[in-house]
Amino acid sequence: MKNNKYIKLLTIVTIFSLLGVWVEAAGPYKRAGTSASAFLKLGTGAPEAQALGNAYTALSSGAQALFWNPAGIATSTSREIQVSHMQWFEGVGDSAVGYIQPIGKTILGVSLRYMRLSGDDLNARDPEGIPYNITGDAIRDFVATVSLGRTFFGVLDIGGTAKYINEDNVGVKHINPAFDIGGKLRISNNRFVIGVMGQNLGDPDEVPSAIRGGAAINTKYFTVSGEIVDYVDDKLRYGVGLAIHIPEDLVQVASFDIRVGYYNRENTGWAEDGDIAEKIGLETTSKVTLGFGFYSSEVFGYGLGLDYTMMPSGALGTAHQLAVRLQF
Repeated sequence: MKNNKYIKLLTIVTIFSLLGVWVEAAGPYKRAGTSASAFLKLGTGAPEAQALGNAYTALSSGAQALFWNPAGIATSTSREIQVSHMQWFEGVGDSAVGYIQPIGKTILGVSLRYMRLSGDDLNARDPEGIPYNITGDAIRDFVATVSLGRTFFGVLDIGGTAKYINEDNVGVKHINPAFDIGGKLRISNNRFVIGVMGQNLGDPDEVPSAIRGGAAINTKYFTVSGEIVDYVDDKLRYGVGLAIHIPEDLVQVASFDIRVGYYNRENTGWAEDGDIAEKIGLETTSKVTLGFGFYSSEVFGYGLGLDYTMMPSGALGTAHQLAVRLQF
């Protein structure tokens, strides 16, 4: 029995070491300029992650893991479908759908995402200063993914995602592949979790590749998480999040979460008078995020969840994301 424990421990350490080497080898390097497909940084499909200051690599689970860390789907025990929509700035809409299907001990996930901006909402000019005359959508960015996840030894979750990225911005088109690979190590019955991943691995001129690492502490009534991320085209960023849990057994209806996060993005000026951020005293910061979620395991025999996040962003306005998921 002791030998088996040593073998499991050695295997866990080896897998995480190999994962780290792979991410370091395939991951980002610092350079001047920016990567294309910057919209991949927005976190569409994962409002819980955004509400927690992007500190979600160690916490990712269910369909939202398809859009963050695919290792999070490894512990799914039922089919799940999620539909989300983010209303971003200047009329940009970003919608996504994700589906999870357990197949034995392996979990399969697929997702689709579409980001659009109508030509009527685009306030842009060509190099000679003439306004673009665009009918239909000026921005049409599409992402399709396939993910696989599996748990090893009951504590180690591994997942990978293959991405097809089709970016069309005012007629300039790019098609690129990218990959995510992530792992989560759950310690002491999931009370402490460590997560690591390589995100958007591919050509760093075409996709914003990143290394992410985080940890979380879970209790019945609260969760604290932290994360650092190193993008190929950005300085090192960090985020922290706090979720307060109201368990389902206390209210007999559903479990509720109240979430707050901090992410050290750049501030973008003052929110306009009348913006919701100004009304709640967050008119000067773009670093704080707020959100909530609820989940009921018994809605006509199904599991039903809802997650909402608001992201104050100074003079740019406030972005909102809402996701609804069904487990069956």
